[in-house]
Amino acid sequence: MKNDGDSLFIYDCSAAEKKSQENKGEDGQPVDQGSDTVLASTFSKSGSYFVLTDDSKRLILFRTNPWQCLSVRTVVRRCTALTFTASEEKILVADKSGDVYSFSVLEPHGGGRLELGHLSMLLDVAVSPDDRFVLTADRDEKIRVSWAAAPHSIESFCLGHTEFVSRIFVVPNHPELLLSSSGDCTLRLWEYRSGRELHCCPLTSLQEPTEPWSDKRFAVSRITYWSQEDCVALSCDGLPVVYIFQLDAAQRQLVPRQLLTFQHRVWDAAFEEGHGLWVLQDCREDPLVLYRPVGGQWQSAPESAELRRVCAHVRVNWAMLEGCAGVDSGFSSLYKATCDNMTTYLKKKEERLQQQLEKKRRQAPPPGPNGPTKKMRAGELAQGCSS
Repeated sequence: MKNDGDSLFIYDCSAAEKKSQENKGEDGQPVDQGSDTVLASTFSKSGSYFVLTDDSKRLILFRTNPWQCLSVRTVVRRCTALTFTASEEKILVADKSGDVYSFSVLEPHGGGRLELGHLSMLLDVAVSPDDRFVLTADRDEKIRVSWAAAPHSIESFCLGHTEFVSRIFVVPNHPELLLSSSGDCTLRLWEYRSGRELHCCPLTSLQEPTEPWSDKRFAVSRITYWSQEDCVALSCDGLPVVYIFQLDAAQRQLVPRQLLTFQHRVWDAAFEEGHGLWVLQDCREDPLVLYRPVGGQWQSAPESAELRRVCAHVRVNWAMLEGCAGVDSGFSSLYKATCDNMTTYLKKKEERLQQQLEKKRRQAPPPGPNGPTKKMRAGELAQGCSS
């Protein structure tokens, strides 16, 4: 986290306050100790605040100017996504059990409040630019639009994805529009208050079939947006690509512009207004690449003093990235299991027949002079005596 000039603010989660095993979380259950791995993080709209949550169930809030840790609070369960409200007064925390809790920014040591819940794991949470609506995405293919003032009141559902919804993003300069991505390898555009799908773009149709990863299932792990040019960039679950789209708000559609390919897995991507697109990749020698638009195409920017400085900071902390950003995102475990009922039935039927044959084999008398032949002679003898 850059502070001023060449200085860097570094915060060690392992040194943060932890509740002991004897203490209870907000649900009354023991707080288990994690590995201090960051699970989710985000900046507020103005950049004045930053928040993260880790697998030790801590919610850590920072002020960014100057950088300062404001509080360390405990969440009920491990979290999957975070967002600030547009007013920057609250943090919304989505967790694996399907609940969304709110935590105050103005009272940084206050406890969490349950706002809404799903019957399925939540994967992302967002708010409308006017703070009127809370949008939640879950494992069961749904996007729910709830009223922030009364979360039990549901405005709409955005339905159409055929796998878990991995990311959602409300377009800031077109606040009626929502972008969503899914394990079904699509990027979709919605008018979310009505739940109407405006456009669906299959990502697999944009890639070359000769690529070694072209036959793999994947989900978008990051949606980032450049308001100045209505430009959307997607990074995908450790794949060595970044998809670039143009949002045509007037025509209500997404226009594919470019597919950036890399020699290494892409861990993350983010637009920086006025600078370009930063891409973090799995390569210690060249961890960051900066792209800028040139003649309508995004091209790698020449090496600059700023790029060298940031890359140097990343290399110094490379061990941390290898341990966290280098692991799989976990999306692979979220896909629906497929079952061929007929194949399963025939397999079980064959197993039952084999078991029956084996049982008959064990019950049948052994062959030989003392087996069936002996019984036959005993029968013949009984018949002769009766005659």
